[in-house]
Amino acid sequence: MDDFNSIVLEGNIVRDPESRETAKGIPICMFSIAVNKNYRTSQGERRQEVSFFDIETWGALATSCSSYCAKGRGIRVVGRLKQNRWQDTEGKNHSKVKIVAEHVDFKPRFSGPKDNQSILDNAQNNHIPPKHQEMADLAEAALANSLSLEMREPALCEAVF
Repeated sequence: MDDFNSIVLEGNIVRDPESRETAKGIPICMFSIAVNKNYRTSQGERRQEVSFFDIETWGALATSCSSYCAKGRGIRVVGRLKQNRWQDTEGKNHSKVKIVAEHVDFKPRFSGPKDNQSILDNAQNNHIPPKHQEMADLAEAALANSLSLEMREPALCEAVF
């Protein structure tokens, strides 16, 4: 029986993603998210605790994240925990836990206040209303996400899982 290792996190991306490929050409995308927890103290004061998590994606999901992840964007990550262990040059042991994402949901991007002229200019230049473009971007990201699970190569699944 396999042990259970699953995690769901929802937060905001804290920096633009870093992308690369393995020697075999498999895409990897890495980024970090901030997850906020609001609570009240015993004295009734509101407090916020922020935790930061490193996320790693592989294959088609990594390609989607490279395209759609950006600093500040809200996401939900479903994945598993992975621990890396190593020794430094002085023989001291180190360890780091990260999340290997198996599914990522992209939350809508919210833009700041715009004046009517900039909205009109944007719509005329792109020939697509800004709200429709945002919906098209989200639909494309969702499709890429759903395909990423179906298109994984067996060798990649063995390496990742």
